[in-house]
Amino acid sequence: MNFLAHLHLAHLADSSLSGNLLADFVRGNPAEDYPPDVVEGIFMHRRIDVMTDNLPEVKEAKEWFRPETRRVAPITLDVMWDHFVSRHWEQLSPDMPLPEFVRYAHAQVAIILPDSPPRFVNLNDYLWSERWLERYSDMDFIQRVLNGMASRRPRLDALRDSWQDLDAHYDALEIRFWQFYPRMMEQAKYNLL
Repeated sequence: MNFLAHLHLAHLADSSLSGNLLADFVRGNPAEDYPPDVVEGIFMHRRIDVMTDNLPEVKEAKEWFRPETRRVAPITLDVMWDHFVSRHWEQLSPDMPLPEFVRYAHAQVAIILPDSPPRFVNLNDYLWSERWLERYSDMDFIQRVLNGMASRRPRLDALRDSWQDLDAHYDALEIRFWQFYPRMMEQAKYNLL
């Protein structure tokens, strides 16, 4: 899962949106550095990542990547799941339009920015002003996201080529998304994540 899915599941679970978004920028035990609700959100994010990586649908999707891009398949798939969350937002969350949810999430996350790591603050500068969460529904934007990640981290240069794997298996990926994401939503609603 990437940013939008983590925020969506956190909202369904009444968990800290801030903690769920911050989690990838925090190493080790966050309990000494953040309030309890943010810490709980960080741990929820970590549980979701482990759970998602071990889902049979996700494991199957990883196998669809070519040998030269399979190493970055988990990252590419995380971005792709956000594409489907954004694209199908009206079905997934009919009570709150995506632009309204993005404003709500931004307000929640902004509270912790003064005490956050610089890399997280920098991410937030772009995430909200450039409307990433809403633009994830556009596959051209997904390609730009993957290229941007590859540019910032040369070890992940294969992300550029992983776009071809997404394009080649788009329909099958969408089917897998609908197989597991509604289950995760139910688990979030009942605090089982």
